Amino acid sequence: MAKHELVVIGAGPGGYVAAIRAAQLGFDVACVEKEPALGGTCLRIGCIPSKALLESSELYHEARHSFGAHGVKVGGVELDLATLLARKDRIVDGLTKGVAGLFKKNRVTRYQGHARFVSPTELAIESSRGVETVQADHVIVATGSVSASLAGVELDGDRIGTSTEALSWPAVPRSLVVIGAGAIGLELGSVWARLGAEVTVLEYLERILPGMDSELAREAQKIFEKQGLRFRLGARVQSAKRVGDECVVEIAGAEPLHAERVLLAAGRRPNTTGLGLESLGLELDAKGRIPVDEHYRTKLPSVSAIGDVISGPMLAHKAEEEGVACVEFLKTGFGHVHYDAIPSIVYTAPEVASVGKTEEELVAAGVPFKKGSFPFLANGRAKALGQTEGRVKILVHERTDRILGVHVLGARAGELIAEAAVAIEFGASGEDLARTCHAHPTLSEIVKEAALATQGRAIHI
Repeated sequence: MAKHELVVIGAGPGGYVAAIRAAQLGFDVACVEKEPALGGTCLRIGCIPSKALLESSELYHEARHSFGAHGVKVGGVELDLATLLARKDRIVDGLTKGVAGLFKKNRVTRYQGHARFVSPTELAIESSRGVETVQADHVIVATGSVSASLAGVELDGDRIGTSTEALSWPAVPRSLVVIGAGAIGLELGSVWARLGAEVTVLEYLERILPGMDSELAREAQKIFEKQGLRFRLGARVQSAKRVGDECVVEIAGAEPLHAERVLLAAGRRPNTTGLGLESLGLELDAKGRIPVDEHYRTKLPSVSAIGDVISGPMLAHKAEEEGVACVEFLKTGFGHVHYDAIPSIVYTAPEVASVGKTEEELVAAGVPFKKGSFPFLANGRAKALGQTEGRVKILVHERTDRILGVHVLGARAGELIAEAAVAIEFGASGEDLARTCHAHPTLSEIVKEAALATQGRAIHI
């Protein structure tokens, strides 16, 4: 029977980063992953392939509609979907092999198979080769999440599917119904809309992008509508079924929708099925998550959990930080994640990014604050790019001026938000950001101007 100091279950962003950091700290570490390719949902069928499709579809859309404004004349622009999808697959393949190379470099032992707890320090790994038993002083559960189901939606893996299927459709659907107006639904809805599909997005709530700043979400919706996306908010989906070669979506109190394909993007749920947690006496919470303390320890001293299987936003980078903090605590007794400094990004065009508290959260908590915003339209670099939609919004404490939240709607918002995350991590004030010299001409100047606006002294508006 093999024995390791630490075994990580799951080779997604949280799991493989935890394993590599543990190896750097001197642990004899192994990682169990059931899929042949490493990287988890994010790398194989989530974050990375979707961003590849977003980039390709945006270039296709720009070639058809935007290049002319730059004096670039192109004719006969055609979509080669097979090549577009093949590029996405090559990117994924290269990165999964990269993770395998990192495991080899850091001497992380890899087991392929499905891990199940036999005891708090013993795992049975089931694969096509049989069952192998592994012992460990400590086990970290990092098995991620899976697409959530919705009552009445009959997934067939073809016409009605999840984001996994939507990454590889062999032809552009004439019409597409997206159930869910969160990040996944809007990103993949945008991809197929740019490529030519007529897209309708259904959302149970009365707004898009739940959890993000509502003011920017409303502004983003108007932009997406100009791009051709149709929204039905407050829509309770009762069923979605395939009828012949089309799909029929029933909505409470409304006429049914007919479409060639349906994408279910109603969120994700923790992936804890078949781990044998119940045999250890580890009960899940009401949302199916594993309860842990501030150091990611369960009630069993030898078992920890990180990422999507515990509370908090289901984000790859959140899982990575937790993986590092968890193994560093095991080694040194110290390990910490600053959750107010974890950014969230939606990679539409324009992008939407957020870090820290929203205005709604501050109002609900009774925290006094000031806000400042600055539009992309007033920024020279944005004008040069031809991408002037959106704004940066900064929230600071009314008395201390400490930055509480930053929200960005606009070009390259996912990159701009990093500066805000660093500022919050170091407890910066609005004045700190406002007095920091930002290169000209850059989009980052919009962040500086928004910080100045919290003090009523924005320069360029």
